[in-house]
Amino acid sequence: MPELFIGSEAVAGNRVSKYALSSRFVAVHPNVYAPRDAQLTAVLRAEAAWLWSRRRGVIAGQSAAALHGAKWVEDRAPAELLYDCRRPPRGVKTWSDRKSDDEVQLLEGMRVTTPERTALDLACRYPSARAIAAIDALARATRLELEDVEALAARYPGRRGIQRARKTLKLVDAGAESPRETWLRLLLLRAGFPPPQTQLPVFDTWRQLVAVLDMGWEDIKLGLDYEGDHHRTSRSQFTRDIRRHETVTGLGWIDLRITREDTEAGIIGRVRDAWQRRTCTETENPAGLSV
Repeated sequence: MPELFIGSEAVAGNRVSKYALSSRFVAVHPNVYAPRDAQLTAVLRAEAAWLWSRRRGVIAGQSAAALHGAKWVEDRAPAELLYDCRRPPRGVKTWSDRKSDDEVQLLEGMRVTTPERTALDLACRYPSARAIAAIDALARATRLELEDVEALAARYPGRRGIQRARKTLKLVDAGAESPRETWLRLLLLRAGFPPPQTQLPVFDTWRQLVAVLDMGWEDIKLGLDYEGDHHRTSRSQFTRDIRRHETVTGLGWIDLRITREDTEAGIIGRVRDAWQRRTCTETENPAGLSV
């Protein structure tokens, strides 16, 4: 049996008995079954929701992003479908929006919104910060071109959330390797700093690549690295981080290491101080932008 299947079809095809269906499998949604020990990932939840729709729905939103290979999609989150049903089962979110044929593709035999349409749906339906993190991950996993998403948005000038979506798309950066890196970059922008370059390479005097910083400004040699839990729990990673930091600072860079324990005010204060040391100018608002 496949990992997920429609129960009535399996019984009618003599692939499983009614007794086995109730004893060996568990219903994920009405008439959609999985083995009792199956670990439901975001991708499997998307497939289960599509099967529940009798294969008529279009996998969309974060579910589509997962199928396109985006990281950081929560496995426990409800699956999302473009499907005209106002009362979906628990664990499925549906909505009914206009779509064109070129906004849907087949992935593993299932109808899924294209990366461009997926990005537009995320930008329209999610709060900006969450949408930016999700589209960052989608862009990193695919060959998503934001110009194509903006062109798609022009098809739906009256769509709910379209104005917010246009602003959201301008802040997407495929260089973010995690939602926390997206959060850090947006924090810097809100504080008035110029947009940092993501995945910033650092070269030694022989033009050999020695490090890639999460983000920063090459012209003043100021970089930031967000260090997740694995940087502290892995001894080998911790040792590499120390050596890397010493190498980068030895080349004249300021490399600020940020962790989850740092407060927003503390981070902004550290960046302002570092900026001032490098520029020796007034830095109440380094970019001259409104916060």
